Amino acid sequence: MKKLLLGLSLVLVMSFTVSAGAKTIEVGLAADPVSLDPHVQLSGGMLQMSHWMFDPLVRWTQELTFEPRLATKWERMDDLTMRFFLRKGVKFHSGNSFSAKDVKWSFDRMRTGVDFKALLEPFEGCTIVDDHTVDFKTKKPYPLLLNMATYFFAMDSKFYTGTDANGQPKEMILKIGESFALNNESGTGPFTVTKRQHNVVLEMDRFKDYWDTKSPGNVSKFILNPIKENATRVAALLSGDVDFISPVPPQDFRRIHSDDKVKLVTISGGRIITFQMNQNRTEALKDPRVRQAIVHAINNAGIVKKIMKGTATVAAQQGPRGYSGYKASLKPRYDLAKAKALMKEAGFEKGFEITMMAPNNRYVNDAKIAEATAQMLGKIGIKVNLKTMPKAQYWNEFDARAADMMMIGWHSDTEDSGNFSEFLMMCENKETGYGAYNSGYCNSKVDELTLAAQSETDLEKRTTILQEIEQILYDDAAFVPYHWQNHSYGAKKNLQVKPIINTMNFPYFGDLVVD
Repeated sequence: MKKLLLGLSLVLVMSFTVSAGAKTIEVGLAADPVSLDPHVQLSGGMLQMSHWMFDPLVRWTQELTFEPRLATKWERMDDLTMRFFLRKGVKFHSGNSFSAKDVKWSFDRMRTGVDFKALLEPFEGCTIVDDHTVDFKTKKPYPLLLNMATYFFAMDSKFYTGTDANGQPKEMILKIGESFALNNESGTGPFTVTKRQHNVVLEMDRFKDYWDTKSPGNVSKFILNPIKENATRVAALLSGDVDFISPVPPQDFRRIHSDDKVKLVTISGGRIITFQMNQNRTEALKDPRVRQAIVHAINNAGIVKKIMKGTATVAAQQGPRGYSGYKASLKPRYDLAKAKALMKEAGFEKGFEITMMAPNNRYVNDAKIAEATAQMLGKIGIKVNLKTMPKAQYWNEFDARAADMMMIGWHSDTEDSGNFSEFLMMCENKETGYGAYNSGYCNSKVDELTLAAQSETDLEKRTTILQEIEQILYDDAAFVPYHWQNHSYGAKKNLQVKPIINTMNFPYFGDLVVD
């Protein structure tokens, strides 16, 4: 989910006004971020929000290189240790000064969050060298330490220490229920929260003491309002009532292209859309022939053409071309005749019945994809009882593994295929956090290879390991692959959108320029 599961593609709508040189941006989302706590959930929406209010040590560029943020430079001390030199003179929104203490406190707190356990499992810990220097040490050689530093957002340790009005520890991470960090924030980011009413409004002002004085961003007020319907967002953009929407529904690309007041901006993405098959719930799904039949029955190329309108790339594996681990020989497998033959061979010629769940506002055309899937499985005798729901309800159902097949999308935290396997394909382990978003698949060889890839610093050898994992998952029909989503944005022509977008779908709104 990360990456959801990715991972959340935020739906954004903006309008702005100019008063005395100030730019106000109004942003509408399909749903509000679930919290102001950057450690409460590892999802695309929460990670995007973290870039508004907090800062990581480093962040990704459009070219998938790293640029300094709260760390000005870094160096490898030995095979296990990387040293980060921190920016001086940085203030939190509370007025407290940023130091190495805040980095260590934030890292230690993040490790207690359920969603971050697997992500941080390779780490031994964080050590303070001096007020503006920290060392991160791993348990064994780890090739992706700098990649992970893009998720080390600094929180104000002084602000979040003590007890709140209810007598609860301020540092407590709580996914469901009230906590101090749910509605209170003190980060170093470009925007500071002035008002929050969940699912109603979130207002932010530009932080007057923001350290990045070189940022070109000229937005002084940033307002979020939930706007759920695709049609409403597109109509608002085309009527001039709003200035920016994301994602643009594929069926509306042509309408936006034909309007000379707006523009469509797209960038390739790495979020894989899949259905997982829960072998713990349904005996038939334990048979690899049945899982292969399901994969062969899904015309994912047809879904990309007819439902996604060509705005996605057909997938047969977890990571797209360009990711370490991508294996070019793995191809989509739609073959209805073969699917029926596999069902017969497995002893299910007459089919069987399953339950299926999917969100209806999390991924582009998610409900339509689920409906098409149910129809396709009907052709091989599998009766599907489908239920779709808003993402705010869906993730509780997903955590409970409440259906035989469940949709999940994921964008790799590490920008390679290893992260997919850690969260989606490894056997679920609540102690380590591995397999946190795995609905019932377990293969010890996949676990072994995924862990081996984590410590292989020879990048060519690591790629070979990741490709072996992809081949096993392909042969085992471990999941049903659909496509990798593209990111799409519609905006008025006086918004400089292109410089702030990236393949992670974390638009850096602090750097947005409104002409």
